[in-house]
Amino acid sequence: MKQGKLLSLFRNVFAWVLSLIMFIPLLLVVINALKTKTEANGMNMSLPSSLQWSNFAVVIEEGKLIQSFFNSLLYASGSTALSIILASAAAYVLSRNRTRINKVLYFYIILGIAMPMNFVTLTKVMQATHLINTQIGIIILLAAAALPFSVFLIYGFVSSVPRELDEAGIVDGCSPYKLFFTIVLPLLLPVIVTVGILNFMGAWSDFIHPLYYLNSSDKWPMTLAVYNFFGRFQVNWNLVSADIVLTTLPVVVIYLLGQKFIISGMTAGSVKG
Repeated sequence: MKQGKLLSLFRNVFAWVLSLIMFIPLLLVVINALKTKTEANGMNMSLPSSLQWSNFAVVIEEGKLIQSFFNSLLYASGSTALSIILASAAAYVLSRNRTRINKVLYFYIILGIAMPMNFVTLTKVMQATHLINTQIGIIILLAAAALPFSVFLIYGFVSSVPRELDEAGIVDGCSPYKLFFTIVLPLLLPVIVTVGILNFMGAWSDFIHPLYYLNSSDKWPMTLAVYNFFGRFQVNWNLVSADIVLTTLPVVVIYLLGQKFIISGMTAGSVKG
């Protein structure tokens, strides 16, 4: 009994220490974002003599963060919606009709979780389809990159939806599209919320794809805006820190609001099926 309590205590202490280690970089950035230029040069954990809220105003104006914010919002929202629709439809069909061909197709899709991306081939495809340096191209690209993991999560969850509902819908005269969008899709809501949050966070934080396939600075998301801002103001660590805080803030808020859905949805999707 005592050994069990000690083991539980050790696990809790280990989790707390690990959490603090992960939290230190974020705390360091927040503290230095509120310092003057001179105070922030050391990039340490000492508290500022006075809070410099004006750093955020300077960053928003100089870094063109408003335009970048709406670009990131467009890319993250568009790619998330597209990936959810495609992944849920594919997972539903593949899970309901588990023929040999569909099983091969399912494993081929989820192979994308582990396989590295070939940027040479991808660049050729983007050029051939005239999607390079376009906003719709980035949305399609981010949605495609999110598909394998999305299909993997939703595929397992579909098996928890009773087949009798499908049959009842067909008997009532539902077309395949009406059956999917009005009966099946609402029942997949828990895992869809999980997939949506994860895909939105991934698209918002993506740096490589916009760097390679967006040449115009007017189309840059916030991640590229931070990169460009760091190049211009790399001696002003207070401004760079404020820029990082503003860029990561939406993702942190979304994660805090939806963390319970992430845990429950990933558990359900990975165990069922």
